Amino acid sequence: MTPPPVSAKNTRWSWRSQAFRAWVYQLVALGVIALLVWYLAHNTATNMRQRGIQSGFGFLLGTAGFDIGESLFAFDSGESYLQAYLVGVTNTLRVAVLGIILTTVLGTLLGVGRFSRNALVRGLCRLYVETFRNIPVLLQLLMWYLMFTELLPDAAEAWELGPLFLSKGGLNFPIPVWAGGHVWAAWGFVLGLPLAGFWRRQATRRFEATGIPRSMVWVPLALVLACGLAGWLLGGAPTETNMPVRGEFAIENGGALTPEFLALLVGLTMYTAAFVAEVVRGGIQSVAQGQAEAASALGLSQAQSMRLVMLPQALRVIIPPMTNQYLNLTKNSSLAVAIGYPDVVSIANTAINQTGRAVECIALIMVVYLSTSLFTALLMNWYNARAEIKER
Repeated sequence: MTPPPVSAKNTRWSWRSQAFRAWVYQLVALGVIALLVWYLAHNTATNMRQRGIQSGFGFLLGTAGFDIGESLFAFDSGESYLQAYLVGVTNTLRVAVLGIILTTVLGTLLGVGRFSRNALVRGLCRLYVETFRNIPVLLQLLMWYLMFTELLPDAAEAWELGPLFLSKGGLNFPIPVWAGGHVWAAWGFVLGLPLAGFWRRQATRRFEATGIPRSMVWVPLALVLACGLAGWLLGGAPTETNMPVRGEFAIENGGALTPEFLALLVGLTMYTAAFVAEVVRGGIQSVAQGQAEAASALGLSQAQSMRLVMLPQALRVIIPPMTNQYLNLTKNSSLAVAIGYPDVVSIANTAINQTGRAVECIALIMVVYLSTSLFTALLMNWYNARAEIKER
């Protein structure tokens, strides 16, 4: 007599279920890791207590007692170590976010330039890649720092580029005087984002239904800018600007980017862009040559073929290694301590020298870089899932 078949519902929680065994193995692995972390933490705390070394994160509420040369918000020596760490985190994120944006643009242009029909453009792109990716990033940061601090003129003789001033003191630029209209403009930009997303969805559906393409970049961008402009007008259209002026010893007023920040941003961007260019080049080369030939047969120009045919198909190959380059740029920002930029590592080193809480300060650094790296990877994995080719 044939035994009755075992239903999937009964085997779901059975050891014969591969999924159930996988969950068990993962839970066991997590338990072992948690036990190991607890043992290391307990052993470290015991040894520190036996040697009379203070431990704990209570020092974060104490007075820092040092100033920070560059900060997005006001900070003085009377603030706590926690606020000092927040300054370091914002400084690190500022470099990481701007660096990722600039690296993506520059690296993509260089990667696409490797396929140019102009031999000079191809040669210059290749020379750039081979030069910058084969020089250690620390040496490049030091080179840019020396250029910004030694080769540029003093503030009294600063180079004037329209409303901008460039000197050894950094880059000075005009900034708007904050008013209620700017808040309205910010809300306008926020409200414009869902409108831009709605347009893109409708444009995609129309293209799939009729084959007639619509703008997927310029029209959504125009919608966001129009909403921001409308908010600015509703808020009274404030136009007052704080302009930089040449002083006797320094450039006064306006906003400023220090030479340390500029050296770090330019150095990381130029270095990482060389690797991004190779990622883009490899992704484009992974697309079958027949795709380019078909685009040419349809009458598309080389630029249209690259933008509409080659790059969209290459994204599934480009995004995973591009994520690694973004993570490398974020982690390489820790080299800022070599040129005096007050990032989270630099502030942690100062806190260690003053408090002696080396374990706690290093743990905070690890948490910051782990969090930023995981968040970057999460966003890129989400984008990768959206960009991958869906099988019907």
